[in-house]
Formats: sequence, structure tokens, C-alpha cells
Amino acid sequence: MKSGAARPGREWPATLDVDGLVADGWRPRPFRQFLLKVHSRCNLACDYCYVYTLGDQSWRSQPKVMSPAVVATAARRIAEHARAHRLRSVRVILHGGEPLLAGPAYLADTVRAIRAEAAPDVRVDAAVQTNAVLLDEQALRAFHELDLKVGVSLDGSPRAHDRNRRHADGRGTHAAVAAALRLLTRPAYRHLYAGLLCTIDLANDPVETYESLIAFDPPVIDLLLPHGTWESPPPERTPDQSRAPYGDWLIAIFDRWYGSDRDETVVRLFHEIIRLLLGGASASEAVGLTPATLVVVETDGTVEQTDSLKVVRHGAAATGLNIADHPFDEALRHPGMVARQLGWAALGEECRACRFGRVCGAGLYPHRYRPGTGFRNPSVYCADLYRLIGHIRSRVVADLRRPPASTEGP
Repeated sequence: MKSGAARPGREWPATLDVDGLVADGWRPRPFRQFLLKVHSRCNLACDYCYVYTLGDQSWRSQPKVMSPAVVATAARRIAEHARAHRLRSVRVILHGGEPLLAGPAYLADTVRAIRAEAAPDVRVDAAVQTNAVLLDEQALRAFHELDLKVGVSLDGSPRAHDRNRRHADGRGTHAAVAAALRLLTRPAYRHLYAGLLCTIDLANDPVETYESLIAFDPPVIDLLLPHGTWESPPPERTPDQSRAPYGDWLIAIFDRWYGSDRDETVVRLFHEIIRLLLGGASASEAVGLTPATLVVVETDGTVEQTDSLKVVRHGAAATGLNIADHPFDEALRHPGMVARQLGWAALGEECRACRFGRVCGAGLYPHRYRPGTGFRNPSVYCADLYRLIGHIRSRVVADLRRPPASTEGP
């Protein structure tokens, strides 16, 4: 892999020679997921939120709501990108802040505008990721008409959830979220249920957390590691790599999930690790080497890389592009986007030498950041991922080696 001459203060991947990569035959993958920040504010004050509580405070200068003109431009650019790359389907994720602050009618109109602009043979799948405090029957009726899927953030039991996911005045939100989930899981709306997103808090019991989540019968659970970097590590993630508190927390859930005598749900992180261990490819950026194909559009139309990069520093997610003046193809040439598509070539020596390098893939991209070397490092969760993957491998290998049960009679 070529890289440009490093300048003082420039970190990888800013040093990537993208033109050289293209000249050598590398080609980017087109974007297939478009995350639209339709509302830049939130009705909660979650302790761990990477948008509002960390160093990047760019939300303060963003319009509260994506205007109809910006929505129309986004729709045109998405259609243009799909046409240029002959895509047959794209996914649009309505995000925030809290997207339901814009109102269900606004969200429905946004989806209609994007679908109307798309070619007749391009399917536009749409989803909204919400804290669900404002999710009611009116919203679900509107979403039903459009088959607009709904992902909900829930951190477990009332005590676990309300530890972090609170209103600004300190009131918990679990009761409101649980009521919304009871609506969403009714037969009339069940098909809209995309799953639950849970941010890990080591203060919460892992098995209790898992069982509180499956009580709402989710099709998928996403267990998210709190965002952090080597410079600003997450809670209890110390430089001592002999400890793996997040790995141990996840192993407790894995054993409960894997050992169940029924198919309770898909836990995406575990599912992806097993698939990678068996030689498959990941469909998630959290592990593996599959090229990332997601791009973010802020409420003012600026184009950003994955928004979780806000954990790194102010402006870390920026590309310098906007949808009014630039097609999405220009974002594909941004070094940060290229780095997230390079797979094995993006890993540093330590990860390449690791027995689980191709499974872990250095973890989620923002978690690799270290001042001076940029993003060419193992994840700050390296020890945790290593322990988790090793444990999952041991369980799966033991099952594969076990002789099949006899089906013959006596």
C-alpha cells in the first residue's frame, strides 16, 4: 500500500496517497447506507453520548432540523449515487439527536421524497433509530404505511437503563421506552421492529441486562462498547492489557445466549464473530475487515464519516464536503473513507501479527485512535476483543468436535 510522505502533525490516514492506490488498481466500494441526521438535538441527556458530552460540539452550530431543501438535495444525491453504481437497493437511516423530535409526518415525508427520487428499480429500505420516548401509535401508523423500520435504544432493566439514559432533570426513561416497545411489538406493528441497541455499562449485571432485553422479544440485539480512544479511554479500560472487563462482561452474556435451549434472538456481535471464525465475512463495522459503506449527512447538508468519530476530537468526522456542491463519489476518495475500506491493508503490524487479526479487524474504527499514529492501531478494547473472540472460538470448536447425537433406535 502506498502512502504519501508524512508531514509533521499529520496522522494516518491523512498520509494516504489515494491517487496512488487508485493508480495501482484499488477501487472504492459505493455507499449503500446513508445516515441522515434529520434532527440535531435530543430530548435526553445520556451520560455517555458521544454527540453532546465529548470534545466535538459541532452540533451547536447545526440547524435543529434538516430543511426540506436539504432533504430534496440528499434524495437527489442518493439517487445519483445509486444510478452511477447500478445499485439495486440502498438503506436510509433517519438519525439524530433524536429524530422523532422532527415529528412522524416529517420523517414520513423524508422517506417519500427519497423514494420518489430513486429510480423505479432501486429499493430504498428505511429505518429510524430512536430513544423511543416519543414513539406512539400515531408515529407507528405513519411508519406502517411506509414500512419504515424502528430501532430502539434500551440499556436493560429499569435500574440499568435509567442509570445513564435520563432526561436533563434526572428523570429516568425506562417506563416510557417500555410502553413504546409494547406498542411496537403488537401484531399490527411487529414487522417494523428492527431491534434493540444497548450500550454496555460495566456497573450493570450482564445476564440481567440480556434477559431484560429479550423480555421485549427483539429480532436483533446490538451490544455497543462505549466510545473511547487510547487518548480518552472508556470507563475502567486501563492501560493494563491483562484485564479485560468488557470482554468478561460480554462473555457472561455469550454463555447465556449460546447455551440457551431455544433461539431467543440474534446478538449481532456474537453472530458476526462466529461467522468470521467459520471463514465468512462480517456485515458489521464492529469486527472483521468488510469495507465500510456508510456515509453521514448532517442537518445542514455537510457530509461526514461515521459520526462516532466525534469521540476523537472536534472535526474528526468532517470531510470538507457538502451535498449541495459535491456528489457522494467525492466522499469515497476522502482518506478517512478509504481507510475504512482497505481491510487488511489498514491494520498496523500488531494487528497483522495477532491470531485473531482477521476476525477482530482492529475493532471499531474510532476506537483505534492514538495521538501521533492516528488510526493505525489496535482497538482500545484490544484485550477485551481478544478474550471474547478466544472464548467464542473455544465454545464453537468444542461443539464442532463433538460427535453428532445418534438418531438410530436401540
